[in-house]
Amino acid sequence: MTARVIPAPYPPAAAVSDPRIPAYDRVVTRDLMERWNHEQPDKVFLKFGDDGEEWTYARLRELTLQTALGLQQQGVKQGDTVLVWLPNSRECLRVFMAVQYLGAVFVAINTAYKGALLAHVVANANARLAVVHADLLPRLVEIDTAALESIIVVGGAGAPVGRLRIDAYERCLLPSSGTLEPPPRAIAPWDPCAVIYTSGTTGPSKGVLCSYLHLFSNAGPETWPFLTADDRYLVNMPMFHIGGIGGIYVMFARGASVSFVERFDTATFWSVVRATGTTAGFLLGVMAAFLEKQPPSPDDRDHPLRLALMVPLAGDIAAFSERFGVAIHTIFNMTEISSPIVSGINPTVRGTCGRPRPGVEVRLVDENDCEVAQGQVGEMLVRTDRPWAMNSGYHRNPEATAKAWRNGWFHTGDAFRVDAEGNFYFVDRMKDAIRRRGENISSFEVEADVVRHPAVREAAAVGVPSELAEEDVLVVVAPVQGRDVDPAELLEFLRARMAHFMVPRYVRVVAELPKTPTAKVQKNLLREQGVTPDTWDRERAGIRVRMDRIGGKDPQQEKPSS
Repeated sequence: MTARVIPAPYPPAAAVSDPRIPAYDRVVTRDLMERWNHEQPDKVFLKFGDDGEEWTYARLRELTLQTALGLQQQGVKQGDTVLVWLPNSRECLRVFMAVQYLGAVFVAINTAYKGALLAHVVANANARLAVVHADLLPRLVEIDTAALESIIVVGGAGAPVGRLRIDAYERCLLPSSGTLEPPPRAIAPWDPCAVIYTSGTTGPSKGVLCSYLHLFSNAGPETWPFLTADDRYLVNMPMFHIGGIGGIYVMFARGASVSFVERFDTATFWSVVRATGTTAGFLLGVMAAFLEKQPPSPDDRDHPLRLALMVPLAGDIAAFSERFGVAIHTIFNMTEISSPIVSGINPTVRGTCGRPRPGVEVRLVDENDCEVAQGQVGEMLVRTDRPWAMNSGYHRNPEATAKAWRNGWFHTGDAFRVDAEGNFYFVDRMKDAIRRRGENISSFEVEADVVRHPAVREAAAVGVPSELAEEDVLVVVAPVQGRDVDPAELLEFLRARMAHFMVPRYVRVVAELPKTPTAKVQKNLLREQGVTPDTWDRERAGIRVRMDRIGGKDPQQEKPSS
């Protein structure tokens, strides 16, 4: 439906003399939208993967203004938080843009949340209005809805939810005409535009408060120079994730294009790339491994994809690039920061995340924030020279903010090392490192080798108590569909690829790894479960793993633990 929405005059942006701060019409969504509508109204910004529908920049503005007017009529004002609980969809896109056009704050909830976790996020968001899919409404009945007053329902009739006012998306957010009043002041680059909840594996989710400058610095033209205004970037991550809204925003900031699907799917990935004309995309976690383990096809190079960001950098990168004809970059990033480590094209150093990009300082420190020596493992600390280029703290959580930002640096909680050439290597989450017989073992590095096995789809390595001292290594694996994992055969595969002390003692095969609602493996659950009755034990099987003989000398052999 075409609406006749007239935006009232907008307050002029304040002048900023600091050269580190880009102009408002390079950063702020509302200013960008007006700029692109003037400069390139007919250029396609969005192409949908389900049916090929396209939205030009002019059409995007038209839809955004209509939805913004509807939100304003519901009482949304500059600075308000708006809860959005929707799958990737046209409605979610419209609300995302419209909330920012008003200068309000987009707060998306993971569609898997329920119970206590859902109640925690709803309370923390402190929003009066929520836009919710009809299928999710019953979950709200079971919790305290905190400050919520109204729910706008997408995708069907809304059932009652306690005292809350329920109304339909079509009636509330698709007005036919009206005047869109401006916010009381110009929306600034440092204003918050989104709260993204990171699901911790052990504690409550924290809401990362993101400014426009944070999203711009996260993957914008200066940070990821390999993406251009001519690219069409595939967004297949959910919009409650930085990979979802971040991908949309940073291509919007470039005046570029986005192809949009609800989720990543191995079977349809290349057909979606072809149908949408996608030229660049992000392969997170095991996505690249899933694609690589598909049977080779004559169509492997028949696609427009020219570039992929692979995070983490694992497996045979040269073989992947050669098979699919795709250039590879890698990075280290997390919701709270802004891609401090970025690689060049087709990195050849196995396991690297790249090197610090311009405008970022990186330190590796011990538990007292003191520098560790080159080659030693330390927690990564980050700061930027641009104000507001990282998170603005954790929403309504001053204790967590103070702990993360102590001593003027943001503490990532991730363990890294750096080599003499300045290449950075992710070792592990600080809490996930394994200590075995005097050796520090990276669970990440163990997992990277395990998933190279052709029958392994995904893997998680954790430490479990050893009867001798410290820990033994347990690896939990999920097989490729239609394949079986033989623990003894996997062990032989690993012995040729990793140091003897890293070779797992225990192998457990499961259909799926337990994950948080944001797809992080719940290693805390695997540690708690420990060595289960169905876990294979190489020592019980009579297999001994010894250090390689060097220089004709017989090294000290490991003693069996049973």
